[in-house]
Amino acid sequence: MSNRSSVTEFLLLAFADTHELQLLHFVLFLGIYLAALLGNGLIFSAVACDHRLHTPMYFFLLNLALLDLGCISTTLPKAMANALWDTRAISYQGCAAQVFLFVFFITAEYSLLTVMAYDRYVAICKPLHYGSLVGSRVCAQMAAAAWGSGFLNAVLHTANTFSLPFCKGNAVNQFFCEIPHILKLFCSDVYLREVWALVFSVSLAFGCFVFIVLSYVQILRAVLRMPSEQGRHKAFSTCLPHLAVVSLFVSTIMFAYLKPPSISSPSLDLVVSFLYSVVPPALNPLIYSMRNQEFKYAVRKLFGYMFLCNHCL
Repeated sequence: MSNRSSVTEFLLLAFADTHELQLLHFVLFLGIYLAALLGNGLIFSAVACDHRLHTPMYFFLLNLALLDLGCISTTLPKAMANALWDTRAISYQGCAAQVFLFVFFITAEYSLLTVMAYDRYVAICKPLHYGSLVGSRVCAQMAAAAWGSGFLNAVLHTANTFSLPFCKGNAVNQFFCEIPHILKLFCSDVYLREVWALVFSVSLAFGCFVFIVLSYVQILRAVLRMPSEQGRHKAFSTCLPHLAVVSLFVSTIMFAYLKPPSISSPSLDLVVSFLYSVVPPALNPLIYSMRNQEFKYAVRKLFGYMFLCNHCL
């Protein structure tokens, strides 16, 4: 039995067989990455600079933008570098760091989406108690809990995964170090150790999912009882972007991890993982800005301020 010290690097799955197609993928990834940086950077800047957006909803949105930036920066730059230089290698330490950061950001983002569902539930179903239930201190504590849950889950999986021996080579059939594909490299007698850690994480994720669903059932009932059409429109305009982000995030992850083995293939796994690890961070800023007039005004104000500063210089 070979132990983990015999593995010094892993081989990731390439998006294409020829270097020309690899370069095409590099250009595509670069465009997506720059769009994600721009969109999430605008959210961060607008919320931080405009005092009218210093509310719990936008505070959580700022945290979501930071998590999206971290998530896409964990996987895509390495895939871009591999495509540009026509290589597949990632060091053992780099793979461990990628697993830690990816689990950290994904878990923290899912926890934050659960917190945001609670924020919308209180804002619409208990508006008179919103100030006491979702004050600035409570917001900071809930955001810290979301980041903390991501850190603890990342430590659990990273320590568990990279303390196990690898007996089946070093080829990871994915464009980044994803735990389910690393599991396939384990020796059979230690495989169940990490599987139980995954079951624990999936159980927590399912609990968050049930909480989000129940929150939105109550929100929908409250909105439909509103006598004012304007009030219903405002409620929907703040809830629909969050519901769209949750749906995109959860549906792609569920398909990635719960799809039948009979339809699994390296190319399909590659596309599905790309959908849940890269697409949501790039699309989230667009989803939140489409129906949000306050955010659009803050962005225009930010651009106007930047233009004036450049003009003065």
